[in-house]
Amino acid sequence: MSRSIPSHARNKQPAHAALFAALGDKTRLALVARLCSGEPASITQLTAGTRITRQAITKHLRVLERTGLVRCVRAGRESRFGLDPRPLHAMQQYLDVVSHQWDQALARLKAFVED
Repeated sequence: MSRSIPSHARNKQPAHAALFAALGDKTRLALVARLCSGEPASITQLTAGTRITRQAITKHLRVLERTGLVRCVRAGRESRFGLDPRPLHAMQQYLDVVSHQWDQALARLKAFVED
């Protein structure tokens, strides 16, 4: 019997889709990787060592902000961006459920084929 997706996970599927879409861009994925250090970073720090403009980085950060993955904190004139891992944890739980469902479906298919 396959485990169904819990209602709290079902309600978050659109959020998961937005998070997958946001992380599907290599620039945004790189920004998340840079923010994984735990320390909030300014746009200037995030553009250092890249060929991407500050405006482009800002645009990508706004997309990540809409998913809840990145939080912006103003300190005077400077905006600092930090990673909020909670959406990733929620997505991991969802993927665990889906993975379990696939494992069960493949086990049923294997049993059917081998009989």
